[in-house]
Amino acid sequence: MAACGSISESVSRLKRHPFPVLAHFDRVVAVSFAFPADVLRPLVPDGLEIDAFEDFGFVTVALVWTREMRPAGFPRSLGRDFFLAGYRIFTRLRDESGRNLRGLRILRSETDSRIMVGLGNLVTAYNYRHVKLSISGSGSETRVLTSLTGGETSLDLTFDSSMENVPLPASSPFPDWRSARRFAGPMPFTFSPEPDGSFVVIEGVRAGWVPRPVVVKDWHVGLFDESPFLGTKPILANAFIVENIAYRWDRGRIVKTGGRG
Repeated sequence: MAACGSISESVSRLKRHPFPVLAHFDRVVAVSFAFPADVLRPLVPDGLEIDAFEDFGFVTVALVWTREMRPAGFPRSLGRDFFLAGYRIFTRLRDESGRNLRGLRILRSETDSRIMVGLGNLVTAYNYRHVKLSISGSGSETRVLTSLTGGETSLDLTFDSSMENVPLPASSPFPDWRSARRFAGPMPFTFSPEPDGSFVVIEGVRAGWVPRPVVVKDWHVGLFDESPFLGTKPILANAFIVENIAYRWDRGRIVKTGGRG
């Protein structure tokens, strides 16, 4: 029994992102959807607050064209290239010293690389699963289509990144792009809950993150057909693109909550 407990603890420690990781993002497209904050509450563990704007919380679908992901210190030749679709909620965590950390609660991660599914689920709690990927273009438009093994569509999104002076989506709760930019990502931190109520906090470091708005022409997000989203209409809130980004994730650290601001 002691051996089983030791193995379990070793696995738990490994899932805390135990080493820093480097990658290059050729392109990131982040599309945020607004929901009443109460709808998102069941997806946010105790200790986290929903980062809200006028009673709305936000789920962002981030599409990431990733190259050369590898542990820091490894040569680029050993890095992995893959596509990632990440589904995240904007949240806040107040640590025991009273600092208010703004970041993301990862709901699900999808990739076209089976190797990344295995490695991602080994060292993080980001809930990776494998999808079949199709990326096609027509003129200035790009369509990203992902599907599960059984053929179900998990994501179907078409965007146009060529337009200038892009207006906010007509349904957006934001009054202007300046407000919308605060929910464009990436956030400095991600938060994964531990059984004792603490969180694994992973900090991301990047340079040159200058997002510009894009137009979403059409979309379907399979996640929104599941509970607790089912029956609530998602509101397209904003969409941005960034390109050519060097990114680093520091090793995870355990953070306790409960401090006063």
